[in-house]
Amino acid sequence: MAETALDLDRLLAEKSLLMVGGKGGVGKTTTASALALRAAEQGRRVLLVSTDPAHSLADAFDRPIGNHPTRMAPNLVALELDPDQEVEAYLDRVSAQMRRFAGPDQVRELEKQLRLSRQSPGAQEAALLERIARTIDEDSRDYDLVIFDTAPTGHTLRLLSLPEVMAAWTDGLLRHNERARTLGKVLGHLTPGKDLDSPLQDPTEHATADLDPRSREVAETLMTRQRLFHRTRRQLSDPDHTAFLFVLTPERLPILETARAVATLRDSHIPVAGAIVNRVLPDAADSAFFAARLVRQQRHMIELDEALKGLPRIQLPLLEDDIQGLDGLQEFATLLEPTI
Repeated sequence: MAETALDLDRLLAEKSLLMVGGKGGVGKTTTASALALRAAEQGRRVLLVSTDPAHSLADAFDRPIGNHPTRMAPNLVALELDPDQEVEAYLDRVSAQMRRFAGPDQVRELEKQLRLSRQSPGAQEAALLERIARTIDEDSRDYDLVIFDTAPTGHTLRLLSLPEVMAAWTDGLLRHNERARTLGKVLGHLTPGKDLDSPLQDPTEHATADLDPRSREVAETLMTRQRLFHRTRRQLSDPDHTAFLFVLTPERLPILETARAVATLRDSHIPVAGAIVNRVLPDAADSAFFAARLVRQQRHMIELDEALKGLPRIQLPLLEDDIQGLDGLQEFATLLEPTI
């Protein structure tokens, strides 16, 4: 049975958040860039965001981008999130807040701990995940479509788990502070399943009103972050606004990895819109080498049909040269038409 063709133009027109993921080296960044250009040319205001520490977005456009919004074309702005800079900004915010609570004799120890935190395992990911959440929640208000060049089974699943992780961490923190029992009762409303969209929600509102100013500020800060992660999780799992696209090549390892990723996201109720099969050889082969490669690819296409059964797809041909620069990406974008 023929697979359903993936209508990319419809996705670009209807969605406000598009996550493009895939195994390294399959053309994910090039495809995400071409999709962003195509949407921008159709009149949508687009923000293209790279979350990969080894950024190749600037290489695809053949011009510098960096960790600040950079206009690449009419209606298109690009941004490369820098994990190191995000850690610095994140810890600076923590330092500024904690200085209000710490006495003069505690400031030196605080700064020492923060310096150590910069090199701690998971520091970059924690800061990056919060920046991704804020980009989805806040920056998206200025754009019609936000496209992330990322690995959805990594960042996305961690973003989905952050509300529960944060609630557990907060509970553990407060259990070590006997003076925070009242605050602990307040933060008990941060447990998973609570709807925290409204900042004025009983009984939290009345409970925080009885706290001293320091405890109230801690509670409000934690609840603000908790609401952010809840909103992000709902946005990521909303099929009316969000779509996940996988890019892969017709080779064994990308097929296996994509199949596992699709299953994982579906188990988490995350909308997977389809897959883009890149670098497909033409049916005609003009040498023994390409004839052998074509036979092998045809076997992999059968495996792909089985592994991604029912998932809408399009195919993109293997091109003669690398794609680089605005002109090359615009030409590549013209290939994003249903072919199955």
